[in-house]
Formats: sequence, structure tokens, C-alpha cells
Amino acid sequence: MLTSFPSPPQGVWMLGPIPIRAYALFILVAILLAWYMGDKRYQRKGGPANVSEDVGIWMVIVGIIGARIYHVITSPAPYFGENGDWTKIFRIWEGGLGIWGAVLFGALAAWVSLHRRGLRFGAFADAFIPWVLLGQAIGRLGNYFNQELFGAPTDLPWALEIDAAHLPEGYPPGTTFHPTFLYEMIWCIVGFFFLLWAERKFNLRAGQLLALYVVVYTLGRVWIEYLRIDDATMILGLRLNVWTSIIVCAGGIVAFLWLRARLRIKPEIADIYLRAQDHSTQPEGIR
Repeated sequence: MLTSFPSPPQGVWMLGPIPIRAYALFILVAILLAWYMGDKRYQRKGGPANVSEDVGIWMVIVGIIGARIYHVITSPAPYFGENGDWTKIFRIWEGGLGIWGAVLFGALAAWVSLHRRGLRFGAFADAFIPWVLLGQAIGRLGNYFNQELFGAPTDLPWALEIDAAHLPEGYPPGTTFHPTFLYEMIWCIVGFFFLLWAERKFNLRAGQLLALYVVVYTLGRVWIEYLRIDDATMILGLRLNVWTSIIVCAGGIVAFLWLRARLRIKPEIADIYLRAQDHSTQPEGIR
């Protein structure tokens, strides 16, 4: 009978002098999948070709920077605390990317890039966001290989075994933990199918699917974050990421209801282009 499952014995393989890191591989696969499938959805909805490549590059670059900034701000101890090493800030391959920084910075980069092409952000985001959520599920496998971001101790049948080298201070060898990476993976996969269903069922447009994604994802993060025991900034007894999820979830609900109401008054906000004539006048590339 299954009583626990082990962590991978290693997360890095050497190809000659080049380290191949599982964390980076899963992030790369997630990005490529979200980009490829999101682009197909965008074009099926009427979006122009040769847009997502340019916008996606900016989203990935700025999003990764934002994800790292958010992680460092919310978990400063390894970098600025006692025995901290600030040079670790630049070692992204060791793990430590905050999803909220990635979403915020990536979305801002996309909005600017699309606006300069005369394209609406809402239609673009709705096309990509289900696959972004599935990409997040894939990316969590990187945490599994890094043996990080697991939860509190547990003896449940699906408990996670952690090598002695990765055990948190104060826990004896043999302690097993909640596999919070797995919980989030499952939550994201279910959320992916829920978003696709809700889009068809309720004809969600003009950024409504993006707002619903925010609500769905944050609802999962509230209870998943509550299980985690890695270092984090605490406010009034709760992890900062729990507070962030609660606040962002409330914002997502407000945004969803506002967009539903606004779409009835201004149906043109569901269009791909900012102006009707833009589909024939927009140049290639981002300027």
C-alpha cells in the first residue's frame, strides 16, 4: 500500500560542462506550450498572425524579471537575512519565481506591446490564459525536482519524501510532507478545463476569462499557501502570499462583474482591434 512517494534523486544533469536543470526545462516547456496553443486560439478568434511571437518575448522577459522581484521581496531571508547571500538573487536556475510578479509584469508588458499595435489586451489575454494556467501546472514539476515549496508534515498516503539535504531545519530524517506542488498542479489542470467550459457556457469576452482565471487560481492558492512551511513574510499570522491571494481574488471578482456590465454598454470592447480600421493598417512587428 502506498504510504509516501519519493522526491527525484537529482534535478540537474551534466551535458559535458553544461548543466541541464529540470526546473528550467519544465518552465521552458510551459512557456512554449502556452505560447503555441494560445496563439492558435488567438488567431481562431480573429487575431492577426505574427503578433504573439513579439508580444510573447516581451512577456517572458519582463515576466521572469517580475517573478524574481516578487519572490525576493516576499522571501528576503535567503538574500538579505542572517547568513543570506544577495548574489543568489541572480541564480534563477536554483528556483524562486513568484507567480504574481510574473502575471503582473507580464501583463503590463503585453498591454504596452498590444496597445502600440492597435490591439486590445482583453481579447489577447482571454485567448492565452487557459493555456497559461496549464503551463503553471507543468512548471510546478520543477519544484518537485528541486525539492522545494512542499507543505507541512503529514502521514497521508500521498505524502512526499524529502532527502536529508533538503529537509527544513528541525525536522528529523524520514519526515514526510504535503506535496503542495502536486496540489497546485491538480488545481491548475482542473481550472484549465473549467475556464474552457465557462468561456463556452457564458460567452466570456473582453478580458472576462482573464478575470475568472484570477479568481480560480487565487482560490486554490489561499489553501495551498496555508499548507506551506518555507520561509515567507508573515502579516497578522498569515503568509504574505495568502493575503495577496485574498486581495487579488477579491479584485478578480470585482473586475469580472465590472467587465460583464461594461460589455453590455460598450460591446466594442470585445473586439480584437482598438479601432475598426486597424485590421488593415497595422504594420508588422512592435515599434
